[in-house]
Amino acid sequence: MVVDASCGQCQLGLPGEGCDLAIVLNGRAYFVDGSHLDDHGDAHGPQGLCNAIRSATVTGNVDGSRFQAERFGIVPLGDS
Repeated sequence: MVVDASCGQCQLGLPGEGCDLAIVLNGRAYFVDGSHLDDHGDAHGPQGLCNAIRSATVTGNVDGSRFQAERFGIVPLGDS
């Protein structure tokens, strides 16, 4: 499935210190387990996940308040 992905704290309003990967699924933001911000390039670069909301193709499931990623890939810019 294709979801919005970004930094949970910087872009999606999730609580906590630091920067952690999160997605928006069915209108709700979830932190992600199984993938990390730095797995997807420079998080603090101009199009990085702390500065932009990007499309991602994911598989996995929601477990409580977290998304358990089996696969997680950021859609290249221009392909979303």
